[in-house]
Amino acid sequence: MNSNLFENAAGVSGPATSQDWVTAHCDGGSRGNPGPAGYGAVVEGANGQILARLSEFLGIQTNNYAEYSGLLAVLRWSLENGHNRLKVISDSELMVKQMKGIYKVASPALRPLWEEARRLAKQIDRFEISHTLRGGNKEADRLANEAMDKGMGKSSRPAQPPTANAYAPRPATLPKPAKAERQVFEGFVKNGVVHLLNGELPEGVFVKVTRE
Repeated sequence: MNSNLFENAAGVSGPATSQDWVTAHCDGGSRGNPGPAGYGAVVEGANGQILARLSEFLGIQTNNYAEYSGLLAVLRWSLENGHNRLKVISDSELMVKQMKGIYKVASPALRPLWEEARRLAKQIDRFEISHTLRGGNKEADRLANEAMDKGMGKSSRPAQPPTANAYAPRPATLPKPAKAERQVFEGFVKNGVVHLLNGELPEGVFVKVTRE
């Protein structure tokens, strides 16, 4: 099947100009598969300008569910904003080949998503979908991870490495050590052992013996 799998699906004839096309990079992920999931997408105009950034936390879902959710978000955005020529780039080879009809959709959980994606894609005058490696989808991947972080209550801001002595308290804030109270005990030494005449010494106390 041609990668332009829904060309002229809405009955529009004539060649499309490059200015008519928008390109969407979409990605989805799940931490655990199934686990906390989210998608991210970046939509660009013909001149590379950013038209939209889309992302959403999906709760506990699979990777493939998240990938399809990203595609559906892009398709809905395109239709709602009047963009009738859409190129989608995804790093999910499974989803791309299922959308092209190369792979069958065996999963009962994915089947409704695939059917909805096909239905929406047929409403677009020109639709193309292609596969890329993860390195070609960095911005969408970042948005998907941010969505997962927010949904899990985590900060998406990258942790900064601590500088030297970052956790060392300032000298001015250090409490002054309490001065040890000096006590004098009387006793005698027998067979190398100190015997006190009165009182007892607590365990671990430092003792200084002065000979008289």
